[in-house]
Amino acid sequence: MRDQGYWLERLTAWGVLREGHFLLTSGRHSSRFLLFAPAFSLPRAATELGQAVAELFKRQDIETVVGPAMGGVILAHEVARALGVRSIFAEKDGERMAFKRGFALRAGERVLVVEDAVSTGGSVQKVLDICKAAQADVRGVGIIADRTGGKVDLGVPLKALMTLEIPSYTPDDCPLCREGRPLERPKA
Repeated sequence: MRDQGYWLERLTAWGVLREGHFLLTSGRHSSRFLLFAPAFSLPRAATELGQAVAELFKRQDIETVVGPAMGGVILAHEVARALGVRSIFAEKDGERMAFKRGFALRAGERVLVVEDAVSTGGSVQKVLDICKAAQADVRGVGIIADRTGGKVDLGVPLKALMTLEIPSYTPDDCPLCREGRPLERPKA
């Protein structure tokens, strides 16, 4: 098992960890942003990340790995490949997430939900909600980077390759806005 320093070094080398003034999916602002697309564009990096997250759950007898679109799609595939199981993803459907494209879970199916990074846990919670609505047996949540410093509680075991405490701010209370730093929309 690699330590947090290793993952921080790898994410920096892959161009994932960025410094600036960023708009998060939650609407909050932050001086650091984790954009995983550069790592997932490198097959070896995607495989390494997937194998590492899979290792955290190898004794959970997982049947299906679920990720939210877009950030969790490639990770779910790579974790599922490492575990030798099925991979599916959930997509936005208005304010909630839904299984589309013929994806579904059966009652009792042993599921692992994965995501690249968690800031508030909102996207992951929406995926957990639809898994629970299907009466799946959610065994846990696997994350590459927990931005909350371990503070997020999703009601199921959460395991992360690394835990960071990256502050975020409401737009009204953002020191970066007060400094006049331009706001970047890294997912645009």
